[in-house]
Amino acid sequence: MGQYFIFFLLALFAEIVGTISGFGSSILFVPLASIVLDFKVVLGITAVFHVFSNLSKIYLFQKGIDKQIALKLGIPAVLFVTLGAWLTNYIPQKEIELGMNFIIFSIALYMMSGHHKRIKESNTNLYLGGTLSGFFAGLIGTGGAIRGITLAAFNLEKDAFIATSAIIDMGVDVSRAGVYIASGYFQREHVILIPFLIIISIAGSYAGKIILNYIPEKTFQYIVLGVILLTSLIQGGKYFW
Repeated sequence: MGQYFIFFLLALFAEIVGTISGFGSSILFVPLASIVLDFKVVLGITAVFHVFSNLSKIYLFQKGIDKQIALKLGIPAVLFVTLGAWLTNYIPQKEIELGMNFIIFSIALYMMSGHHKRIKESNTNLYLGGTLSGFFAGLIGTGGAIRGITLAAFNLEKDAFIATSAIIDMGVDVSRAGVYIASGYFQREHVILIPFLIIISIAGSYAGKIILNYIPEKTFQYIVLGVILLTSLIQGGKYFW
């Protein structure tokens, strides 16, 4: 039971940070939660958790949704998340975890360097960003950073960025949740977690929305990226230790 208490605290922390940063909670939550729970169990719970998380964000930031961007980025993401989730049945778990931490670490460094700002505002980049973010969301449990990099090219306001990202993520999470549940990652014993996940998703999103008004977004994103780098290093080190 103690591991689930830690799990809930991590979920709340990741939800607040994910709302403020606009990356989504999974980029921080998946590597942290997999320290206390089995990685594939984390994948299953995260997908279900994110459905409620995204519903909360869509409600809180609903006036900012950009429907055109949501469709162009979201459709390929939903299509390719199923492929990524299906592949988790065939790729060894330890290799997936190592790959996850390498990809997250690389993306964090890339964003810290500022090179992501050079990405052009184009439909091609929306389709490519949707494909990659969906695929990696299914395979390693998180694609929010790639989606965030793509959306950053369109200079959306905070509310529009978060709301548009959340509605895309909703389609992705519903799709991969079905594959994970069919693969046994989310089992009957985990159903009892759902009421807690709903409360955490609402509380974390609301707290993030409030904090967002007081903390400079750019400063906080660097803090978030630093935490992500440290987390991925610790998790990657587990593979070799």
